[in-house]
Amino acid sequence: MRARVRVPGWTWVRFGLVGVLNTLAGLLVIYVLKYVFATPDVAANLVGYAVGLTTSYTLNRRWTFAFRGPHRGAISRFILVTIVAYGANLALVCAALYLFAVNSYVAQAVGVVPYALISYLGSRFFAFPAPSAEPLAAMVRPENGQ
Repeated sequence: MRARVRVPGWTWVRFGLVGVLNTLAGLLVIYVLKYVFATPDVAANLVGYAVGLTTSYTLNRRWTFAFRGPHRGAISRFILVTIVAYGANLALVCAALYLFAVNSYVAQAVGVVPYALISYLGSRFFAFPAPSAEPLAAMVRPENGQ
């Protein structure tokens, strides 16, 4: 089995590509549900976002961060990161709109920045952390200098 070489700078690129892909997947589901099945907006949006979130979790876990740890803990942490990122996005958008009277399109675009930063950092260091080398080193290193 050949080991994969990870280029650190490419993690951001992979993360961005996953973001685009999960957004397109979610929108596709929303549009199909609305156009083909005449699904109401809120229901279509809920299903579309669920598909996008699932796509994002799966691709980020396996491809972006190559996480091999337990699935159960990772998905809970990923959802928490997403909620925090969305909260930061919403707070900045509302501040831009209601405190600074920024154009709504500009406010929405500016809101992407904290969402992306928190999502990336939260995913990288909390949801899908790199395995610690310390337990492995402790297994290899003899106790008491023996």
